[in-house]
Formats: sequence, structure tokens, C-alpha cells
Amino acid sequence: MKKRILITGGNGQLGNCLKKIAPDYELNYDFRFTDSSDLDITDEATVFDFFEEYKPHYCINAAAYTAVDLAEKEEEMAFSVNADAVAFLAEASKKLKTTFIHVSTDYVFDGETEISYSEDDFTHPSGVYGASKLKGENLAIELNPESIIVRTSWLYSEFNKNFVKTMLNLFSQKEELSVVADQFGQPTNANDLAEALMKIIANENKTYGIFHFSNYPETTWYEFASKIAAFSKSKMKINPISTDQFPTAAKRPRRSTMDLSKIEEKYNLEIKHWEQSLEECIGILNNSK
Repeated sequence: MKKRILITGGNGQLGNCLKKIAPDYELNYDFRFTDSSDLDITDEATVFDFFEEYKPHYCINAAAYTAVDLAEKEEEMAFSVNADAVAFLAEASKKLKTTFIHVSTDYVFDGETEISYSEDDFTHPSGVYGASKLKGENLAIELNPESIIVRTSWLYSEFNKNFVKTMLNLFSQKEELSVVADQFGQPTNANDLAEALMKIIANENKTYGIFHFSNYPETTWYEFASKIAAFSKSKMKINPISTDQFPTAAKRPRRSTMDLSKIEEKYNLEIKHWEQSLEECIGILNNSK
């Protein structure tokens, strides 16, 4: 019998990447992709009714409120999607004995460190978005200890809006760009994250708790943008600037680099260098033109 996998946020970046690889796994799994029009995860009764009807063996929560700056004004909405809805999904998963996999963020850290964060390090988000995601993590673990939380960072893909596609659009519109060079993190190709989540599902010896997944090693937004230009053969002049020169409504972590060793060890994952994954993504985007 095929195992049923429910994916929320089916039209987001990660949801679209999971849709892309679903045919590779359809021998063993039945996929159900939902978005807010199919399943309102912020409505508790709706969530429980949906679980009772579909009876998923696994639930990947790829839905999130991700507008980092707008969250400073829309705090209630951010917490509704990133915290309250996570609680409903975690509770429903526990009731139906569904393995709950929730995707979180490096923004649960303030970035005031010089070393990579482990899963057990002190969390201290500096904005509403990070605070709402951290509350979602805490609620998931509190309400369903058999949850798997995967924190990721700087997500991009060939789908939807993201930094890579924004840069590529700007390369064709401007003569030069200024990009922040003093914020450090790890770009993550959402296709790699999708594959990692499926490997977690396929692993029969599950380890629950919090994990970090991204590509490696750390880089800056400026270096990231420069590689996007190089791989796309753009002649764009990119200027490094400081965070102070590019003010935003929400404060970003200065260095939110994450240690990836736990997920590598527990789930036997081989993690790609971010430059390799970026080049693959740009190749896909070039071929789709």
C-alpha cells in the first residue's frame, strides 16, 4: 500500500520542487499538494477534518508567511500562519499518528556570533518573522514530540520569487547594482531541500527533533550575487555595501551560518556546495527561456 504524503504550501518554492520530484517516488507514495484555497491551515477545525478524511502517513508543512519586512506590520498574520497553524498541524498529526515534518528558518537566530549555529544553540530572533517561526517550532515540539523540524536558509529555485530570479531580472534592467556584503549565510536550492525531505521520509529509523539543512559553506549576499552574474554570463557591475547602507524594516541576522553535521549523520545526506546547486538552477532557468 502506498504511504500518503500531505504537503501544505503546494504552490510555494518548496512545494513546487516537491511536485517536480513526486513522479520519482510515486511507486511508494501518494502525494496530496494543497494551498490555502484547498486547506486553510489557520482554521483548526478544517485542519482536523482534512486529516480525518485523507489520513496522511506524513505531513510536510511547506506553507509559511515569508514576507520578512512586511511581517513587522502584519504581526498577527505572521503568527497565525507560522505559529498557530503549525500547532494545528502538529496536533492533528499526533492524533492521526502522522509523521510531522515542519520547515523553519535560520532567522530564529540573531546572527551575533562568529561560529556556525548548532540545533541546540540559543535562539533569539531579531524580527517578527523569526519570532513567529520560532514559536511555531516550540509549539510543534510541545504538542507533538515526534515532529521533525528542518531549519533552512536563503531559499531559491526556478520557481516563484527569490533572490536568484530577482538578480537575473535586475541584470537585464540596470547597469550596476549594490548588494550587502556583511551578512553571512548559506544559500539553499529548494530542489536539494525537497530531495532531503524525501530521504527523511524514506528513512525507517527516524530521529525526531530539530535539524539544519542548507547548501554549504557560508557566503555573503554580495558573493552570492556575484556568482549569479558569473554563471549567467552577465557583465553587471556589482558593488559591495554594508547593512547600514541598505536599511530594511526588519533586522537581518549578521551571520546565521548553520552546522549541518547532525542531519548529515542521522539521515545520511550528502550536501552539495552552494555554487554547484546555483549553477544547476541557472542552467534550468536558461533552458526554460
